[in-house]
Amino acid sequence: MTLRNRSLYCIFVRNFGGSFSAVAEEIPRLKALGIDLIWLMPIHPIGTAKRKGSLGSPYAISDYRAVNPEFGTMDDFLALCDTIHQNGMRVLIDVVYNHTSPDSVLVKTHPAWFYHKPDGSFGNRIGDWTDIIDLDYSNRDLWDYQIDTLKMWARYVDGFRCDVAPLVPLAFWKQARAAVETVRPGCIWLAESVEGAFIRHCRDRGMTALSDSELYQAFDVCYDYDVYGDFMNYLEGRCPLEAYVAALNRQESIYPADYIKLRFTENHDRARTAFLFPDRTVRENWLAWTFFQKGLPMLYSGQEWAPSHRPTLFDADPVQREGEPMHEPLLKALIAMKKDPLFSDGVYTVEARPDDVIVSTWTDHDRRAVGIFSLKGKSAVVSVPLAEGAYTNLLTGKPLTVEYGYVHADDCPIVIVTKM
Repeated sequence: MTLRNRSLYCIFVRNFGGSFSAVAEEIPRLKALGIDLIWLMPIHPIGTAKRKGSLGSPYAISDYRAVNPEFGTMDDFLALCDTIHQNGMRVLIDVVYNHTSPDSVLVKTHPAWFYHKPDGSFGNRIGDWTDIIDLDYSNRDLWDYQIDTLKMWARYVDGFRCDVAPLVPLAFWKQARAAVETVRPGCIWLAESVEGAFIRHCRDRGMTALSDSELYQAFDVCYDYDVYGDFMNYLEGRCPLEAYVAALNRQESIYPADYIKLRFTENHDRARTAFLFPDRTVRENWLAWTFFQKGLPMLYSGQEWAPSHRPTLFDADPVQREGEPMHEPLLKALIAMKKDPLFSDGVYTVEARPDDVIVSTWTDHDRRAVGIFSLKGKSAVVSVPLAEGAYTNLLTGKPLTVEYGYVHADDCPIVIVTKM
């Protein structure tokens, strides 16, 4: 399987049990769900200077080579990694290399490795990230330290999710990837790429700001923030579905042929899916569409329970997980579907149809998958590229009939896989 056939689950330890040991207890359940990859948000100690909230942001790291004692010991972390591996999954950790906390180990030992404002004081170039200070990659000794740190962690983990990767030089990422490969062949590299407006903002200020096309030279997967604005514009009624679909289709021509996008409807920086889509039917259509798209789908901590509250990064705020996870049956079907090679090797198309319906296909030499997603959760009669006859919805097991090139799509998402 390629990364396009896998599914990623993101965990912030503080708000998902509170310790490495508590997370380890969740791993068999996530394995049963079908998850392949676990991404742990930053596991390192957090600085105290200029801390936000009572506990601080996990992205204000004080020591890249240690674990946060609030979560447990290094042995506890390694035991968690062992549990993940024993369950046949791989683990990624967060790499936050643009900045550190103002009282980090490196500030004390290597102050020259940091960006300094004109008055000589430490600072950051974004401005509102008041609990961090920026590193300065013009110093090659910093490169050596950071790469040695990655090689240290690569002895235990299978990949890295790199925070605001565009703000760190591309040459560094290329060198880091080559070095880590000697320790962990096949290491997974996921870049938090950024919106076009943020790239332009940074470049206008003379900062490094890498586009997705540049990042694909060093990374396996990039965020789909390049289309997130189109997604939100559609949700808010500022553009039609056709504009959102056109943005998705542009990805097919502006990125490498083997590009992989991280597909999601929520993450720790964005509103929860259940907040955006309070209606369960609408939510499940978007969830299914996320998995059907070309790319690596991600679920964010507890998403299967459909919590509407996004936990804060700065205080203890446990993920809402009460009762049975309402989306678990659908997720199991979607994750199993995604493992089919058709969803990595086939030819992929996306079309906007009337009544806010997306029709998307995957086609190889002898099979075709057709996905029908009613993004407003309404019934519709939809034209589909299928011969007349009886079919089965892969996601529900319910029968469907195609007549004269049309299918009646009720309010649930539909995936049909058939021979050509």
